[in-house]
Amino acid sequence: MGIFTSKDALAKANEEGLDLVEVSANANPAVCRIMNYDKFRYEQKKKQQEAKKKQTTVETKEIKFRPKTEEHDLNFKIKNIKKFLGQKNKVKITMRFRGREIVYSQSVGMEAMQKIAEALEDEATILQPPKMEGRQMVMFVGPKT
Repeated sequence: MGIFTSKDALAKANEEGLDLVEVSANANPAVCRIMNYDKFRYEQKKKQQEAKKKQTTVETKEIKFRPKTEEHDLNFKIKNIKKFLGQKNKVKITMRFRGREIVYSQSVGMEAMQKIAEALEDEATILQPPKMEGRQMVMFVGPKT
């Protein structure tokens, strides 16, 4: 429309029954637009809601076990890990060592983690291989893409 003084621009907006909205304050002169501001805010809110609907959140689930966990219990936990991976979540697998069990961390602990990794080979990718963090061994797996 051209360059107007602020009074003229406000008068023009009032004449049309709309609002004068500042688009760019840094420009010289400032750039303004005559529009229905309430309708504009409503449309922006709807766009944000649509974007929020389409985004997915990835949670990190955790499964804990010990070196003495029996075969059946281990298989049950592997089944739960597969369920979490099916829901597109990452899984943190933690093996806690108590007392003198820490002596077996590299033998029994690694064997158990390798067994889990082999069982999840089809459904998961290993994001972080097993490593010791204090008194526990941790491994991260994520869903296959």
